[in-house]
Amino acid sequence: MAVRVVQWATGGVGVAAINGVLEHPDLELVGCWVHSEAKAGKDVGELIGAEPIGVTATNSVEEILALDADAVIYSPLLPDPKEVTALLRSGKNVVTPVGWFYPGEKEAAPLRAAALEGNVTLHGTGIAPGGISEKFPLVLSIMSTGVTFVRAEEFSDLRTYDAPDVVRYVMGFGDTPEKALSGPMQKLLDGGFIQSVKMVVDKMGFRADPTVRSSQEIAVATAPIDSPIGAIEPGQVAGRRFHWEATVDGEVVVRVTVNWLMGEEHLDPAWTFGEAGERYEMEVRGNPDFTVTVKGFQPDSVESGLESNNGIVATAAHCVNSIPAVCAAPPGIATYLDLPLISGRAAPRLGSASGPAS
Repeated sequence: MAVRVVQWATGGVGVAAINGVLEHPDLELVGCWVHSEAKAGKDVGELIGAEPIGVTATNSVEEILALDADAVIYSPLLPDPKEVTALLRSGKNVVTPVGWFYPGEKEAAPLRAAALEGNVTLHGTGIAPGGISEKFPLVLSIMSTGVTFVRAEEFSDLRTYDAPDVVRYVMGFGDTPEKALSGPMQKLLDGGFIQSVKMVVDKMGFRADPTVRSSQEIAVATAPIDSPIGAIEPGQVAGRRFHWEATVDGEVVVRVTVNWLMGEEHLDPAWTFGEAGERYEMEVRGNPDFTVTVKGFQPDSVESGLESNNGIVATAAHCVNSIPAVCAAPPGIATYLDLPLISGRAAPRLGSASGPAS
C-alpha cells in the first residue's frame, strides 16, 4: 500500500514536493492545503503547471484534518505550532523543512504529546538548516578522529530566489542597514540554525558553552544592482552574512555561516563567493583535516534559478524521501539521529518492480 501524503502549502518547496511525491513509487498524493481562495477548488495538477491529477486543493484546515492520510509535508513560509499540533493529533505524520530539526525540551514537549496522542511522528528536515548544516557534517566527521572544529557554510546568489516579497520584507534586501539589522531575519534563522549547531555539539561530545553565539553582517550597494525585487540602490542592503558559533572556553568548535549576496559586483564591503563560486562547504578539522565542497544546489544562472531553484527542489526532495522512514518510526519527535539511512529512489522508468531491498 502506498503511503498517503498531503502537501501543505504550494510555494516553491510545496510545488517541488508535489512533483517529488508524484515521482516516488511508494507515495500517493491524496490532498493539498492552500492559503489563498484563488487556489482552493483547483486541481493540484493545474497548480503545478501539469495535467489534472484528480486531487483538489482546499483552504479548509478541517478538511485536511479529516482526510484519511498517513503524512503531511508541512511547508508554509512560517511555521505555526498550533497547525502542526492539530495535524499530529489527527493521526498524520508530519515532515517539515520549517523547524523542529533538533528542538529543545520546552519547545518539543507539546508537539511530542500531540504526536503520541496521534500515534505518529514529527520530523524536521531540509537543506540548510536540515542537511548541510548538521546531518552531512556529522556523517562526514566519521572520517576523522580528535575533531577540534566543524564548519558548514552556504554561498548563494539571492537573485535566483523567486520570492520578491520574502526577499524584500523578510530578508531585508533593498532596505537600510539599520532596518535590516533590526528586522525579523536573525530571529527567524536562529530558530533553525541554533538547533543545527546544538545537534553537532551534542552528537560529537563537545564541552560547549550552553549559549550558541549569533552574529550578522551587512553589505550595501555602491551602484544600482538589478534584482528580482527591482533595483537595489546605493546604500541599500545587497548582501547579508549570518554566523552561529558554539565555543569551548572561548574557542569556536562549531560554526554555521550563511552568505547571501545580490551578485558579486558593487558591494561594500567587497564580498565575493571566491574562486569556487556558489556552493555549500563542510569542513572538519581533526586527523585528518578535510573540506567538502558541494556544487549543484545553486542554479547555473539567475534566469535558470528563477525558473527552478535547485536548492528549493533539494529541500523538497529531502522531505519527500524521508516520509516512509518517518511513518515507520516510533511515535514522537524523530531527528536524523533517530532515523535509519535514507536515500533517494530510482526514477520510475528505471525502478525495480519489487521496490527497495530491505
